[in-house]
Amino acid sequence: MSTRQALTGARIFDGDRWHDDAALVVDGGLIEAIVARADVPAAAQTVDLGGGMLVPGFIDLQVNGGGGVMLNDAPSVEAIRTICAAHARYGTTALLPTLITDTPQITAAAVAAGEEAAAAEVPGFLGLHLEGPHLSLARKGAHDPKLIRPMTDADQAGLVSARTKMPVLLTTLAPESVEAWRVAALARAGVIVSLGHSDAGYDVAMAYAGAGATMATHLFNAMSQIGNREPGLAGAAIDGGSFSAGLIADGIHVHPATMATALRAKRGPGHIFLVTDAMATIGTDMTSFTLNGRTVYRKDGSLRLADGTLAGADLDMISAVRFMHRVVGLDLAEALRMASVYPADAAGQGHRRGRLAAGMAADMVALSEGLDVSAVWIGGSKVFAGA
Repeated sequence: MSTRQALTGARIFDGDRWHDDAALVVDGGLIEAIVARADVPAAAQTVDLGGGMLVPGFIDLQVNGGGGVMLNDAPSVEAIRTICAAHARYGTTALLPTLITDTPQITAAAVAAGEEAAAAEVPGFLGLHLEGPHLSLARKGAHDPKLIRPMTDADQAGLVSARTKMPVLLTTLAPESVEAWRVAALARAGVIVSLGHSDAGYDVAMAYAGAGATMATHLFNAMSQIGNREPGLAGAAIDGGSFSAGLIADGIHVHPATMATALRAKRGPGHIFLVTDAMATIGTDMTSFTLNGRTVYRKDGSLRLADGTLAGADLDMISAVRFMHRVVGLDLAEALRMASVYPADAAGQGHRRGRLAAGMAADMVALSEGLDVSAVWIGGSKVFAGA
């Protein structure tokens, strides 16, 4: 029996341009083609979406939790399944469960869970993001200072080994805790190195880019800022063409005017892309949870420790897209690229995900005209259908 389907009745955005009166043909979990509606293959099952838009699935490279679960508290393949499922309903079809700075034992358990999730092909699992523990105390944010430490030979070897067992392994580190030669070794092994939680200056950041760092973690947050005589890590992330940078678009972490300024100034080929930095609260009515034994409170759209320090974000990806379009004023196509094309490219997955094109994974999101998620497919299988 053929698995071929033709999705029709919606305006299609392929990651580059819009297609009207067209159909997306999917077969065997992959995209076959975008064709004129009159040219739908006779053997394909036609699915009429009844209007709205069909866009590439969202890709989130920084997801600490969801569905009531934090990866730190439950570093298991079951927790990864829960997190991926929680975010799928908001249009995220591929994500990196993210471990915030923790003990070596918890880190090892998270890596083992990631390896198991990759082997089991958990829907939505793209790999792991290890945010720390090799950070700067001066820019620790909500990370537990007692757990922050320099990278050792054993840490480096563990990252290299883990990379061989999952599609993507991303680590956030600070030059203050990791030598440039280690970054070069990690990059050669295929580990994506992102600079973050760092007070490093522009020259140091650019030197680490030369060593192989290709990303900056949550632009403007927990990093040295742009000054008149010292551009800082934030300035390097924007001015350095080899850097891509994640952005938390909730209007709390970064002011909309600052976002707009950064987008206008960003030097390519790297791009600024959206991340949620989401916590356990996504998809729940939780009012608090714990992180490394400390209570994080959910209030007024933000997540904070008792002292007011921001601890991740109460944000899902479709809300970030809406914010960029409606508040920052970005063209909808560009806001969608920030959630799909650009993170896919930053993670080295642009050949497989982020666009609706022949040979790509059939990861898709149906949106209403009001930018609500109507349906989500991962690998051609529908994983969410809205009311």
